[in-house]
Amino acid sequence: MAKSSSISKTAMWILMALLFVGLGGFGAVNLSGNLRTIGTVGDKPVSVDSYYNAVQQELQAVSRQTGRAMSFQQAQELGLDRAVLQQLVRDRALDHEATQMGLSVGDETLRDRIVTIPAFQGIDGSFDRDAYADTLRRSGLTESEFENNLREETARQLLQGAIVSGVEMPASYAQTLVDYVGEQRNFTWALLDETTLETPVAAADDATLRAFFDENADSFTLPATKKITYALLTPTDVIDQVEVAEDALREAYDQRSAEFNQPERRLVERLVFADEETANQAAAALEVNGTTFETLVEDRGLALQDVDLGDVGKDELAAAADAVFGADVGAVVGPFPTDLGPALFRVNGVLPAQNVTFEEAEATLRDTIAADRAVRLVEAQAEDFDDRLAGGTTLEQLVEETSMTLGQIDWTAETQEGIAAYADFREAAAGLAEGDFPQISQLDDGSIYAMRLDESLPLRPAAFDDVEDDVRSRYRSQQLVDALTQQANAAKTELEAGTGLAAQGFTAIEESDQTRDAFIQRTPTGFMAAVFDMDVGEIRVLPGDNSVAIVQLDAINAATDDEESQTLLARLREQQNEALARNLFTIFANDTVQRAVPNIDPRAVSAVNVNFQ
Repeated sequence: MAKSSSISKTAMWILMALLFVGLGGFGAVNLSGNLRTIGTVGDKPVSVDSYYNAVQQELQAVSRQTGRAMSFQQAQELGLDRAVLQQLVRDRALDHEATQMGLSVGDETLRDRIVTIPAFQGIDGSFDRDAYADTLRRSGLTESEFENNLREETARQLLQGAIVSGVEMPASYAQTLVDYVGEQRNFTWALLDETTLETPVAAADDATLRAFFDENADSFTLPATKKITYALLTPTDVIDQVEVAEDALREAYDQRSAEFNQPERRLVERLVFADEETANQAAAALEVNGTTFETLVEDRGLALQDVDLGDVGKDELAAAADAVFGADVGAVVGPFPTDLGPALFRVNGVLPAQNVTFEEAEATLRDTIAADRAVRLVEAQAEDFDDRLAGGTTLEQLVEETSMTLGQIDWTAETQEGIAAYADFREAAAGLAEGDFPQISQLDDGSIYAMRLDESLPLRPAAFDDVEDDVRSRYRSQQLVDALTQQANAAKTELEAGTGLAAQGFTAIEESDQTRDAFIQRTPTGFMAAVFDMDVGEIRVLPGDNSVAIVQLDAINAATDDEESQTLLARLREQQNEALARNLFTIFANDTVQRAVPNIDPRAVSAVNVNFQ
């Protein structure tokens, strides 16, 4: 169980009560009146203040977590008020149980708790008797009431501690789980597929396929389908209506001048040194000793990507500019001074200057501007089209009156062709219901559309002609797996007789120290689960979709008792002990509540809740 806070709930409610008093002039709720309790649990009353303060505290906690203020209506929808009341009832039932057992705390223990509450301390951090009395007075509590509440809370915590202390799951439980997870297997296996068959699977004729379909008709179905009629207008549909003046083209060309006209650039690497002497020695090593630039980089503990500048212009190289741009590809020049120190430069490539004239760029600019204007032209018509639909115009009429085109699609959750290639359309189609009125919506490329559900078809049996390709594929797959299984069973017999998989002409794969969650490529579903179900020496044939695996278990390796396993074991035992303690206390608390026979007045609860509206 979690340790109790150093500040008790009773003390926390006092601090909240002080806050409400301090905010009295700013709309804090006044709960004064004849209503004092909302019910009883055993011989313990549940006070109005305790319920109100607990709800307020939960509201503030949720607001802090979410970063947004939570209204009481939202809290009720989430059941927060009921959860708070349930917790209060449980606490009062435990108080009642403690009283029945004669469990209490002495005055000295009570005093020790009171003097540690910050609200009762003076500026020097010690207990202040006047602050104690003044704080209780302003929170509407007498010393007797507060001390009784604190005494009950302390007794409740003692009762809870007595239930959960020393609770432990058997050590063998956690050890068993760790052993289960950590066990490993060594095995040898081979994959049989179509290439291992001596005789290929024969193609099925129409009669065979129809017979297979009839035998498995229940497994051939058509998915739930929505027959949708839609009207669509794309920017491409109206692009011919767009005119682009030469002035606009030249303005766009000027704005993109840096894109169309680029100076010559170089692909360069730069290796910086601490001082001029070291840089000169490196340059000499390149010329005299045959050292490579790569070796110089490695000697510095760097990789080539660490010294790569990418493509750079002449104005980016300062003192090295002329030498770098005058060097051949592969040449190393320098050292030259840089902001980081003297450096050698290697030229890796030449990017020639690019000069695209207006005439050469005109077609590209025209297409770009026209496409952008077409999108805006489509957007400008959307509101008018939507108004027409709202006024009763059908999709068919809208298409006749405008540039929109009419289409129909049998949409399923798997459909991604045509207009269903748009994610926005798929999402809208999924939510489309019978009776929904068509309305204009926009797609991510600027297109607009409206749609209508004509018919909704449920999951249903398929006719042979609808699924003929699927029937042929599944029949062939079944025939292939049957033939491979027959071949694998023959190989299993040979393997049991002592002839290994490799000796039989199969590609034998040896796997070692594989755990239950290991992923072995190309193996059938459930392969590792089957391996861990086998005994040493056992051989199994495991069919897949279009292949069959044959596997022999070579060894079972127990979980290792290393540091990682011990850490996992300790963490697992701690979690199990905590879970067991929580469950035991929950059972005890629930039984305590039942025996205390709570009597909560819903009208009183509602009266308090009104203050949160």
